[in-house]
Amino acid sequence: MQTDSGLAGFARNRPGLALGLAILAVELVGASGAIFTAQGLGEWYSSLVRPAIAPPNWVFGPVWTALFALMGVAVWLVWRQAPTDPDGAKLAIGVFVVHFLFNLGWSAVFFGQQALGAGLLVILALWMLIVTTILVFDRVDRRAALLLVPYLLWVSFATYLNYQFWVLN
Repeated sequence: MQTDSGLAGFARNRPGLALGLAILAVELVGASGAIFTAQGLGEWYSSLVRPAIAPPNWVFGPVWTALFALMGVAVWLVWRQAPTDPDGAKLAIGVFVVHFLFNLGWSAVFFGQQALGAGLLVILALWMLIVTTILVFDRVDRRAALLLVPYLLWVSFATYLNYQFWVLN
């Protein structure tokens, strides 16, 4: 009889708790980018010419919270496949981590450094990494890949906004 051990075993034996922890971890890491956002939201951001299509600032918090929750569920789905597809799950989670660093990096560059052009370069790289994450997640669990589609759509919109901020300012 084989016993489950390690994180994969935990994910399979206590799925509800593992799901909650995955969502919480992604929410906490994602929220850490707010440190940089808070730095730039003062005088600098309000002094920028806003694109006509820019939503009000209050929209971003709830949208990102929902997107981070979807990412947490997606990572959990991939993580649960580690016993049956260890190489695929490991690659998928590794790509997810790299992509998430770019997600946080965008906030650091756009808001923290107040660099609109550099922010555009980072968000373009982020967009490509999200597509890559979707592709590698799809190889492990199609549901996980589909959960990232709203995130890709939002970052597509955010890329356009970043471009418009760069053009207008």
